[in-house]
Amino acid sequence: MNIQFGNIFTRLKNSSFVKNTLIVMSGTASAQAIGFALTPVISRLFTPADFGMFGSFNAVAGVIAAGITLDYSQAIMLPKEKEDALHLFFISCLSTILITLLFALVCLIAPAYLISLMKAPDSWFLLLLVLTLLILGFYTALQSWCVRIKAFKQTSASQIVRSISSNSMQIGFGCFRTGAAGLIVSSVLAHLFAGINLLYVFLSDFKSSAHKISRHRIKQLANEYRDFPIYSASRNVINALSMGLPVLLLTNYYGIAIAGAFAFADRILSAPMGLILSALRQVLFQKAAETDHHGGSLLALFIKVTTGLFAIAFIPSLIFIIWAPPIFSFIFGHNWLVAGEFASSLIIWLAFLFCNLPSVLFARILRLQRRLFIFDMILLAARTLVLVIGGVYTTASYTILLFSIVGAIMNILFIVIVGYALMKKEGASTWKEMTNFM
Repeated sequence: MNIQFGNIFTRLKNSSFVKNTLIVMSGTASAQAIGFALTPVISRLFTPADFGMFGSFNAVAGVIAAGITLDYSQAIMLPKEKEDALHLFFISCLSTILITLLFALVCLIAPAYLISLMKAPDSWFLLLLVLTLLILGFYTALQSWCVRIKAFKQTSASQIVRSISSNSMQIGFGCFRTGAAGLIVSSVLAHLFAGINLLYVFLSDFKSSAHKISRHRIKQLANEYRDFPIYSASRNVINALSMGLPVLLLTNYYGIAIAGAFAFADRILSAPMGLILSALRQVLFQKAAETDHHGGSLLALFIKVTTGLFAIAFIPSLIFIIWAPPIFSFIFGHNWLVAGEFASSLIIWLAFLFCNLPSVLFARILRLQRRLFIFDMILLAARTLVLVIGGVYTTASYTILLFSIVGAIMNILFIVIVGYALMKKEGASTWKEMTNFM
């Protein structure tokens, strides 16, 4: 038995997958630790209404940013040739510029509607929104390129840069009582600084390969990977709408302060999740694509990572379900007690969302975009229905609880769908065959 455990430990120690995950996680851990340490200060400098406005801004920006690269940024991982990946990078950047310009046109045509949707006090928030989209698009493409070339130390460093700059600026703006504007400007600048940090990595590769870029090859690859903008990007937008919808509808039915409490609870719960997921997302997608290129078993990797995430999530989720309200009140101040009550419900959904990361990544490799697009349309409809019915007939607490239960059920189904697709692909029709891949 000791020999068996010793062999397992040796394999883990020598695993490049584990090493890369720990490299990225170290940066993410530092970033999350900095953010969490400063949150009790930030929570006392801003009100729930400020976070409500910030949440509404992020909800609108998140929906558009989800499709800003038409998801060609995710396709960067897939080609075997580096030159093809470089062409896909430029397609991602061109998509970012085009969609940002189109949205800027929308801002000029219907500014009043967007200002009302975000509950913004002034039209200059629309300029911040346009800048946010442009920066997020380039940042997404740069991050995908760095993952492609395994520059995990640089992506880890960018997480730290983003966290330090964001939180320090939020405290600075908070001291001057700038309200939601301070939160938004801090976020925009933090993504800009993190993107500049990754840009240096890309430029070194670009200098050696710039002469190989051709307009003809860009058109070919844009067509070859057209399922990404058609299905994957559309699915991302739908998911972002599902994620941002609660803040917008809670604002409509219960007011900006309740929406702010929800946004704050989501932010706090997402922080420890992001510690693992942002690192794992980068390394796992690269590892899965590499495994697929070499004809390895995706099913074995899927089972190991998914079950591992379930094991990690169980105890913390149980703690938050029982004790979230007093934890929030003690750490962040009495004004955030309601956010703690919401957190007790939200963790039910977020725990399963945490576990479905392998499903999201493996679905892209299996090219299941069309099937999952339909699934996400159903999920969006279910979430919208729950929020509207809850908003009309019951309290905010019950509405969020129902929303979380629906989200948990749908995430379980999502994991089952992708797992079944992998079983069919690799010929595993029974549990016994399935475990042989381990």
